[in-house]
Amino acid sequence: MNSPLFIGILIFLFFLAGIRIIFEYKRALKFRFGKYVSIMRPGFRWIIPFVETIQVVDIRVITINIVSQEVMTEDNVPCSIDGVVFFKVNDPEKAILEVEKFNFAITQLSQAALRDVCGKVELDTILSKREEMGKNIKAIVEKETEVWGIEIIDVKIKDIQLPENMRRMMANQAEAERSRRARIILALAEEQAAGKLLEAGKLIDQSPSAIKLRLYQTLANIATEKNSTILFPFPEEALPRKRKTKKKKNKNKNKKDNTGTIIP
Repeated sequence: MNSPLFIGILIFLFFLAGIRIIFEYKRALKFRFGKYVSIMRPGFRWIIPFVETIQVVDIRVITINIVSQEVMTEDNVPCSIDGVVFFKVNDPEKAILEVEKFNFAITQLSQAALRDVCGKVELDTILSKREEMGKNIKAIVEKETEVWGIEIIDVKIKDIQLPENMRRMMANQAEAERSRRARIILALAEEQAAGKLLEAGKLIDQSPSAIKLRLYQTLANIATEKNSTILFPFPEEALPRKRKTKKKKNKNKNKKDNTGTIIP
């Protein structure tokens, strides 16, 4: 083989070996003989083969699961809690040079923070204030990762597993609370209904025709079922009624005597 052609092929292969394509959502740290040189931007890039190396960092939002942690709450209730962490690399240089495997480090920090935060509160607080618990965990983790150039976007508590006996007790408590509310609502309804019935009774008493119409309406409601027989021992006209008292006219009308004096 011709030596110039051979040298040309080697140069071409040497050039191909140094080609790197960096995507828009990534950044590459370039090292020369193991020493950090610079950050390579997205696009077509070339490095010196066997002399320079790169390490790529994803700058998108990354999600890491917090595996289920056994936690003993402040009121001595054992439970298993898991969650999720959302973070983003703001400074790729610090994320690579300041910490080894930042994904693993954030996972361990999140697990420790979750046990610490949830172990200082009661079970009712964890169940009712998940958002607040997540913010507290985020504050602890963010304090540590700030020097690594990593931003913690959010921390969410996903699931809380309770012992079976505790579930039964909570179910009984919820059932008792709902029963209490139902009884209170029923009592209030009876109170309101009694007041309305009292007002209606007073209004009906003022009109005999209203009493009669109400009686007919009740009979009509009973007759719709067609399973009852209604007997009247005496006609409805024989029922006692209130009669209007007429004022007696004074038979002794005032008379005048011959002298014009009124005689009572």
